[in-house]
Amino acid sequence: MNWIIRRILMVCFVGIAACLLVDMPVIASSGPVISIVIKGEINQGQTALVHKAMEEVQKQKAQAVLLEIDTFGGLVDSAISIRDMIINSPVPTICYIKNRAWSAGALIAIAHKHIAITPGGSIGAAEPIPTTEKTVAALKAEFAATANNTGRNPQVAEAMVDKSLGFPGYAEPGQILALTDYQAIQVGYADTVASDRAAVLKHYGFTGAPVVEYVQEWPEKLAGWLSDPAVKSVLISIIFLAVLAEIKTAGMGGAALIGIIAAMLFFGSQWLTGLAGWVELLLFIGGILLLFVELYTPGTGIFGVTGVVAILASFFLTLGAGFQAVNVMAISLVAAIVIFLMIIRRLPSSQLWSKVVLKDAETTNSGYISSKNYQEYMGKTGITITLLRPAGIVDIDGVHLDVVSEGQFIDSNQKVKVVDINGNRIVVRPVSGSSS
Repeated sequence: MNWIIRRILMVCFVGIAACLLVDMPVIASSGPVISIVIKGEINQGQTALVHKAMEEVQKQKAQAVLLEIDTFGGLVDSAISIRDMIINSPVPTICYIKNRAWSAGALIAIAHKHIAITPGGSIGAAEPIPTTEKTVAALKAEFAATANNTGRNPQVAEAMVDKSLGFPGYAEPGQILALTDYQAIQVGYADTVASDRAAVLKHYGFTGAPVVEYVQEWPEKLAGWLSDPAVKSVLISIIFLAVLAEIKTAGMGGAALIGIIAAMLFFGSQWLTGLAGWVELLLFIGGILLLFVELYTPGTGIFGVTGVVAILASFFLTLGAGFQAVNVMAISLVAAIVIFLMIIRRLPSSQLWSKVVLKDAETTNSGYISSKNYQEYMGKTGITITLLRPAGIVDIDGVHLDVVSEGQFIDSNQKVKVVDINGNRIVVRPVSGSSS
């Protein structure tokens, strides 16, 4: 009988311990808590910040990642990149919503295993702009998959994106879902309301743990500025323009230097965010080298064409290999060509440029004419050598000319008169009452 009682007590003890551990991460080491502060628009600068901090998680043997967020939203592709890094974190992740996590910020928040929210904070309102069927469907699926991955109700996440759904008790169909602090706790999208970082750390069992904070510094701010589509387009235009100028000037150096600086800014910003890899960089460098080979060696253009394709492929892959990448590249190329045509006369010409551009002209001063001038035969008369039906041959002053009648057939050996000349088209009319 005693062993039965002991067995029951042991089962109860294990059950109570399991319940206590559900909402409470276990401190596995004495390492720090990595704190990432995201404030303002979600862009590639924020992606670079998270990428840098996440690289330090294993190096510093961190216990957890605490991401503090306060944002109205931003770029979806940047939010998705951050979401992926958070989900793949090797340590527990906690999101502390300071004031608001709207739109792209909501996706980042629900990617965390744990969410704390400040009093008066809110999360949601993630309807995409532009609001098309395609963008809504894609973002809704991303939100639902993320919520499901972190053990939350995916219907709540979907209602944050698609206002046609609504969520009973919180948003009617036709209203986009946004949750206040207490509402987020009710639906399982927040664990606690905390007034500051210390309260968050205490709730999750990290009181006294050292905190290593990461905030945006100038490299991340630069990456954020360079990630703007307009800035990307300008940089690519400069690179295209530099390549064209270098081909035109046979390596004067100035255009190449400007192009290298633009390429460093373009690929450097992508490298900071972890979006550019070795493949893209090697394609770009290989393309430039092939253009130089074409520039300084006689060839049929194979190296040049291959180099251009490699450069375009590097841009396409770095920009995300999507429709937006094609748009940015097309706009950049057109802008580069327009500017190049404006400055082309001021640039010296290279041997390669001479091969690809026609320089010789057949001018009148050189003895070339586009066609013979037949105006001297206007009003003159001649004899038809052949039947005109209505085209044929006429003899005028001993010269045989191809002519046409005004539509009628004229027998051979008839006298005709030239009545119209348009270029090399000579029109004749029979002279009435006469024959030869």
